[in-house]
Formats: sequence, C-alpha cells, structure tokens
Amino acid sequence: MGDPGSLVTEGRAGERSWCLRRIGMNAEWLLLEDGNEVTVGRGFGVTYQLVSKICPLMISRNHCILKQNAEGQWTIMDNKSLNGVWLNKKRLEPLKVYSIHKGDHIQLGVPLDNKENAEYEYEVTEEDWERIYPCLFPKSDQMMEKNKGLRTKRKFSLDELEGSGAEGPSNLKSKITKLSCEPGQPVKSHGKGKVASQPSEYLDPKLTSFEQSGKTTGAHVNPGPAKVIELHHKKKKASNPSASQSNLELFKVTMSRILMLRTQMQEKQVAVLNVKKQTKKGSSKKIVKMEQELQDLQSQLCAEQAQQQARVEQLEKTIQEEQQHLQGLEKEEGEEDLKQQLAQALQEYRSLMEELNRSKKNFEAIIQAKDKELEQTKEEKEKVQAQKEEVLSHMNDVLENELQCIICSEYFVEAVTLNCAHSFCSYCINEWMKRKVECPICRKDIKSKTRSLVLDNCISKMVDNLNSEAKERRIVLIRERKALQQISASLNQARNLMLTCKQL
Repeated sequence: MGDPGSLVTEGRAGERSWCLRRIGMNAEWLLLEDGNEVTVGRGFGVTYQLVSKICPLMISRNHCILKQNAEGQWTIMDNKSLNGVWLNKKRLEPLKVYSIHKGDHIQLGVPLDNKENAEYEYEVTEEDWERIYPCLFPKSDQMMEKNKGLRTKRKFSLDELEGSGAEGPSNLKSKITKLSCEPGQPVKSHGKGKVASQPSEYLDPKLTSFEQSGKTTGAHVNPGPAKVIELHHKKKKASNPSASQSNLELFKVTMSRILMLRTQMQEKQVAVLNVKKQTKKGSSKKIVKMEQELQDLQSQLCAEQAQQQARVEQLEKTIQEEQQHLQGLEKEEGEEDLKQQLAQALQEYRSLMEELNRSKKNFEAIIQAKDKELEQTKEEKEKVQAQKEEVLSHMNDVLENELQCIICSEYFVEAVTLNCAHSFCSYCINEWMKRKVECPICRKDIKSKTRSLVLDNCISKMVDNLNSEAKERRIVLIRERKALQQISASLNQARNLMLTCKQL
C-alpha cells in the first residue's frame, strides 16, 4: 500500500486552494477549505490550535474565525481576542466581518518589546495543492488522534509491564502458600530431618481422627495469643501488672510445650508409617509400641491443651477484672476532671460576668456623658437660633428705619446723599426738586447730590436674606423706577428741544 499523503495529493492534484502562508516559514500554513469554517486559537475545539512558545497568552482560546460569505469570498472576524487581529497593519474591530483578498497581510497578536514582527504573521495566497500540502499545519483533531495513539501505546506497554511484574512475587507467594497449606505434602521433622511423603490415606484412622481433633482444639486455642496480646496492651495501665505478667509467661511456656509435642507427634507418625512400609508383617510388636507411644503423646497433648485452655480462661477473667478496675479508675478520674473543668468554667463565667458588668457601667457612663453633650448642644443651638432671629429682627428694623426713603417709604433705590447728609432715592429727590429745591427733612437748600454706592450694596445684600416676596417687590420697584427715569429723561429732552426752537 502507498503512503496516505501521496494518496491525498493524487486525489487533489491540479487543484488550487486558498491558504494562509506563514511569512518566513515553509511550514505551518493554514488551509482554507471551501465550504468549511476555520477557527484559530489556543483552546480546544478549534480548527488550528496555535500555542505560542514565547508568550502562551498571546493567542486567545478562540482568536479569530475565517469563513466564506454567500458570494464565496473569504472573510475574517476577530472573536473578541485579547491582543487583536491585524489586516494589512490595521487592527480589526471585534465581531465585525472583513473580506480578505490574495496578498493581504494578516497578523495575530502583537510583537513583543524586543522584536519588530509578531510571532504569527500570514499572507493570503492561492497555490497549487502539490505546493501547499507539504507545508500545511496539522489540524487540532489530527493532533489529538496522534496523541491518543501515543497514549494508548504507552498504556498497553504499561499494562504488559504490570502483567509481567504481577506474575513474579504474587505467583511465587501463592505457590508457597499452596505448598504450605495443601494436605498430604511433605513435612520436615525436627528430630532426624526425614521427610514424610506419604498422603494422609496411608495413615492410621486413629491418627487422622487425632489430627482432626487437634485441629478443632487448635481452633479454640490459637486465637488465645492474639487476644492475650491485645488485652495485654490494654492492661499496661493496670494497678497490679505482676500477676498478668506471670500468667503471660506461663502461657508462653505452655504454648512452646504444645508446639514441641506436636512436632514429636508428627515425627512419631512419620516413623510409624516408615516402619509399616518397611516391615509390613514382620515386627508387629515394634509397631504396637510406637503406636502406644503415639497415643501417650496424644494424651499428653490433649492434657496440655485442656490445661492451656483453663489458663487462658483464667487469664481472660483476670484481664476482665483489671479492665473493669481500670474503667472504674478512668470514670473516677473523668469525674474529677469534669469537676475541675466545671469549676474552671464557673470561674471563667464569673470573671466574664464581672467584666460585662464593668463594661456595662462604663457604657452607661459614656451614654450619660453623651446625653449631657447633646443637651448642651441643643441649648447652644437654641441660643444661636435666638441670636440669629434677634439679628434678623434688628436688621429688619434698620432696613425699615434707617434705610428707607421718607418720600416713597421704600428701601433706597440708587441712593443719593445731599449736602446736608440726608439720603433719598435718586428718582424721589429729582421729582421733589421739581417743586422745591430744599431738603425734605431739614429744609436746607440743596446744593449738591452724591451717589451712595455703599448704601446700595448694603441694601442689596440685606434684601438677599429676606423672603422671596420682599425680593420680588424690590425687583419690580427697581424696574418701575428705571422706566420712570427713562420717561422723565425723554420729557426733559423734549422740553429742551421746544425751548431751543422757541429761542430760535
């Protein structure tokens, strides 16, 4: 079979395809397949996965999207990337589609500080398939399949290693346990070192029944050491450990004797079987003697087991008594500890209550002081308010008495001071002087008039502090006076013109 790459090139030979040619490299070109959407980014699920070696976060997870529009023209869109997409050195707006043409320059990301060009720069081109295919960048799904194949190969090799390793020690261990546990296997004797290779069916029925009884009795006796050791660890805190220690020593001695008797019985069994096999019919006396010795050993073993069982029961009773004694001591110690803890807790509670009472008193004192301060501030505020009202009333009196024109009984409008030091409104005094040229107050001849800007400013500032009605009244009065002044001025001009005309 041929190379799959050659089959692909032969299948598309002679075709021309669009692609993004990476500038400065004859590799990692991005193929633009007709009818397919091409996504570029560093995340999973994109068509081409670009992972920057210089700056891993330069390319966003889904950096840009290239697809054909309804007319078949390829377009590019910046999919809200962090470092942007640049088309012909101009950054594209996010989520806006731009058309691309042959020869366009596409830049993904920005150049770093020490470099002039960005890492990923491409040129839009249309080339022959034979020219494009060797330089194409693998798609993300192809890379995932390749990595998956590598992972499966590695997994198979690991499984094989684990399987071959598992056959070693575990199988050896299982074989050893089988050899040690199967009935009828050879047994070493501690005496002469001979091995009994005969199966159990060649043994005497009495011996087999004895072995079974020995097994059953051993099932009752064997858990004894584990119980004794476990109870011995619990018994170390007892008040009288000497009795338990002596019982344990006796138990150990008895167990060693039982083991010795068992080995002797096994040796006797082997010897009886060997003698039966060798002589068959000859020396029956020897066989009877050996069987008698075997029965004696059996009786001794049974007696030792019964004695050992009694000792175990006695030891368990003593351990139970000591455990009960220990539990009583622990209860007494626990009660004393509880009493001490309760006394300590009561003392802490009392101290806490005393501290709370002290803090309560302190808070009450602070609250009383704050109340006094509030009362003082209220009194001060009331005093300030009374003073303010007094000042306002005084100011109103001043305005009404001192800053009012006696001709119009209004506040001065464009105040004028005469040579006798009395002040009047400019419009009022002008109208007065049409009838009499003397002061309305002191009746002195009017020789001069002086505009008083100080009075005007003072009156305007004081009126600003009055209510809205007084302000509006003041504004209306000023407007009326200005209108009257304009009318009087125009009348004076007309009179002057008439006089001049008459004179002429």
